[in-house]
Amino acid sequence: MCRKLKLAATALMLTPLLLAAAPALAWGVKPAAAPATPTAASQPAAPDPGAKAKAGAEERAQAERMEPLGRAAFWAAQVNADPRDAEAGVKLAAALRAIGRFQEAYGAAQTVLVYQPNNIEALLEIARVAVSDNQGFFAIDPARKVMALAPKDGRAPSLMAVGLDQAGRTVEAMEAHQQALKLAPDSPLVLCNAALFFAAQGDRQQAESLLRKAAALPGADVRVRQNLALVLGLQGKLAEAEQIQRQDLPPQMAANNLAYFQAAGAAR
Repeated sequence: MCRKLKLAATALMLTPLLLAAAPALAWGVKPAAAPATPTAASQPAAPDPGAKAKAGAEERAQAERMEPLGRAAFWAAQVNADPRDAEAGVKLAAALRAIGRFQEAYGAAQTVLVYQPNNIEALLEIARVAVSDNQGFFAIDPARKVMALAPKDGRAPSLMAVGLDQAGRTVEAMEAHQQALKLAPDSPLVLCNAALFFAAQGDRQQAESLLRKAAALPGADVRVRQNLALVLGLQGKLAEAEQIQRQDLPPQMAANNLAYFQAAGAAR
């Protein structure tokens, strides 16, 4: 997940690749340390004999193209059919995170770790849930564990950097972003997260450079482009920001954002 900077005038707010807003949870890294996590979600369970049979690869691929609510329902049925299905558990956690149900997302990812304590995707998902709920401190340990298990995976230091930043540990966050950029210099996610960190530190030129690179890559999506438009707009580069805004957003939303950019520029 690449974060999205909040715009005062837009309905497009923080999501994942990282992220959304909801009440804070009672957080913990281990199931026993997370009283807010539903008991049923963190305890091993036997397959439900009446549940739908496990879906095949094609059906699962189709499910990933659904909207988050549909994905959540599909993957919940798969977990109900086989609680040890790690892929289903991780995908369920991601779908729940996408709709802001962080408590349940955390529980779904933790259930995977009950069966597979070193499951990298589940550990990364727990880190994503934490930063999505602005509880970045609790992303640090799972991200660090992934860094030990998969030292060449740039996603983990990128997530750790976001968590460190949320925890107020700016110097360490900078170091983690730099590590992620070395490991994954062509990852839109890694580039975008680093860019937003630099933007928050006031270095908008560096943020623009990284976001331009991210937006040109095949894996870039609307969030990367809109972050680029935001950084351009805040620098007074309104014509290019408007072009990007109108490419992805409805006319009124784009107009509202452009008015915000103009107001921000006038206030500088």
